[in-house]
Order: sequence, then structure tokens, then C-alpha cells
Amino acid sequence: MLTLKRLSGDALVRYIPELAHLRIQVFRDFPYLYDGDLAYEETYLQTYIQAPDSVIVLAFDGDKVVGASTGIPLKYETDDVKKPFIDAGYDVDKVFYCGESVLISSYRGQGAGVAFFDQREAHARDIGSFEFSCFCGVQRPDDHPARPADYVPLDNFWRKRGYEKHPELNTTFSWKELGEDDESPKPMTFWMKKL
Repeated sequence: MLTLKRLSGDALVRYIPELAHLRIQVFRDFPYLYDGDLAYEETYLQTYIQAPDSVIVLAFDGDKVVGASTGIPLKYETDDVKKPFIDAGYDVDKVFYCGESVLISSYRGQGAGVAFFDQREAHARDIGSFEFSCFCGVQRPDDHPARPADYVPLDNFWRKRGYEKHPELNTTFSWKELGEDDESPKPMTFWMKKL
């Protein structure tokens, strides 16, 4: 049985090493194919400790962290995340950005994915100043050579959570993919819902 905890600020510090390892493990799979770096991950996760009103929802099996889901007011995100919204006329103060959700594969299908969205949206509603929730996903071609034969995109899962894909809101994130020598840009598309 998984237990979820919603944490912010300094309460997250002790979990940073576990979260860094978890992100590298989960994002190694398709569609991200991330060739991760612990030092980068630990620095990246500091954002969620330092930014006001950010949150990480942790999934525990006993004392072991087996999943995590991040959220942060969009105004504290990087320019490559904010720019599509600014260009489209959105007020970034009114948008809550659901960063990533990672869950060890053996724990999937037990409701954590739904709970991750519910908890982050509840956090945003508790703050009270957000009109929208959003996240983004990497865009991979259907014929990508690393795509597993049984791969099922999460689009239907996201639609069931009330999110709508917005192809006009897009950006690129760069990371080192398995088999690459250096980072390269990857196309990302945003999904949104009204809170």
C-alpha cells in the first residue's frame, strides 16, 4: 500500500538524494531516454526547496520513496517554460506548473498517478491565486527506434484528468539522451486545464 505525502521547502532536503536517483532511473525509459547526472539532478531539485509555494508529492512504500511528483508556480520556472505562455498572452502568475511525475514501474496501476495530479492541483487551489494547471510532455515520433512495441502514450490518462493538449504552447528542453555524447533539444508540448 502506497502512502503519499505533500511536502514543501526544507522538509524536502533529506529526500533530495533519493529523488535524484529516482528521476534518473525512471526517465531512462522511453519516451525520455535520459542519460542522467546526479549532480545536475540534485541542483535541479533545489528549485523546489527554494521557490515559494512549490510542492513535491512523495509516494512511499514503507520508508522507501518509490515515486515523486513536482509542482511550482509558473512564474518561478525557467524562461523556456514561461515563454510560450507569455507569448500566448497568459498571466504567468495565474498558472501552476506540474513539473514531472516519476514512479517505479512495479508500483504503477495502483492509483499514484491520479493522486499525484489530485495532490498538486489541491496544493495550487489551497494557495488560491491560480486559474490554470499545466504540464508538458516530450514529443516523440511514432516510429522512434527506441519506442517499445507495447508502449502506450499517456494522452488518454491526461485527458481523463481534465487536461487538454495545446500544440500552440510548445518549447524545447535539452538533455543528454542515451547514446548521445552531448545534450540536444527535445520538442515539448504543454497540456492545460482550468482549476
